[in-house]
Amino acid sequence: MLRKVLGGNDMSRKNLRLAGYDYSAVGCYFVTMCVRDKRKLLWSNVGANYVRPDLSDIGKVIDGEIQHLHAVYSCVSVDKYVIMPNHLHFIISITDDVSGRTQFAPTIGRIVKQFKGVVTKKIGYSIWQKSYHDHIIRNETDYQRIWQYIDNNPASWQEDCYYV
Repeated sequence: MLRKVLGGNDMSRKNLRLAGYDYSAVGCYFVTMCVRDKRKLLWSNVGANYVRPDLSDIGKVIDGEIQHLHAVYSCVSVDKYVIMPNHLHFIISITDDVSGRTQFAPTIGRIVKQFKGVVTKKIGYSIWQKSYHDHIIRNETDYQRIWQYIDNNPASWQEDCYYV
């Protein structure tokens, strides 16, 4: 009934995850999170020097939380990241937990949810678009291609699909 009131498929969302894949598996993942409505909240100098961006206060909170992620999940590290005006990209590595702690392996979804939640709590409101984009990095060539993409992203901001 609610679906009919809202009109058609407004209730259904496309599942972006690979069916049957264990997103807590040891490996590397390329993750993109976007700011809702493509608002440019993460740089203080949008429109200035794209090669050397200055992070806004929100961008600095995000930067701090990226750096803190390994302390939250000992088997998770961020190998490379970039904070853009309205989105961020990072390579997350999940390894075997050798800390001796009895903890379940976090999934990429749990990591993203926790990350977004902490940032939201610290700044006092949510800036995030629902969901996130992920890519399972399958080999060294894929890893290097994504690493280069992250490195070059600020300089090519005006050509970026998130540029508005």
